Amino acid sequence: MIRTIIRTLLGLFLLLSYSAQAAIYERLDDSASPRANVEAVLVLSESGKLLSESFDAKQAIIKFGRVDYRLATTAYLGKSVRIYYVIPPVIPGLVSKTGVTVEWQARKEFTAGSAHAGERQLVWSGMIQEPWVEESFDLQWTVQLDQIRLGDNQAFGFEAYFEIEVLP
Repeated sequence: MIRTIIRTLLGLFLLLSYSAQAAIYERLDDSASPRANVEAVLVLSESGKLLSESFDAKQAIIKFGRVDYRLATTAYLGKSVRIYYVIPPVIPGLVSKTGVTVEWQARKEFTAGSAHAGERQLVWSGMIQEPWVEESFDLQWTVQLDQIRLGDNQAFGFEAYFEIEVLP
């Protein structure tokens, strides 16, 4: 009986210890970014033709061009942090998380990368020295058309966002 209580307490202690060390991510405010809605500038098929002219296309390659971000970081001044680019886990109309691949090429200090629905990718690590972090991405989505199920008059889209993790 006492052994069971000790094991239970030890397990609870380990769980609480792990929880205290688990990373805490906060969504960064990007409402000061120049473009509230980002729209595609070009939609191609995998053959490089316009999607509207590709009747047997399996993929849509959606190019957004340059997307500017302005992230509010005043609350983190002087702190070491990691900043992540996050693709939401639930995207209306998407059947499989791998049905869309988001790719970006950073124009300033962030790293380039790619991600699927529900993924968080590290794009920057360092000390926050300014109240705003500004970055631009050349943004592209590759959508597997057989992984999309849209209702009548439903458009495919989602909002990727940034999260910050303060380091000890």
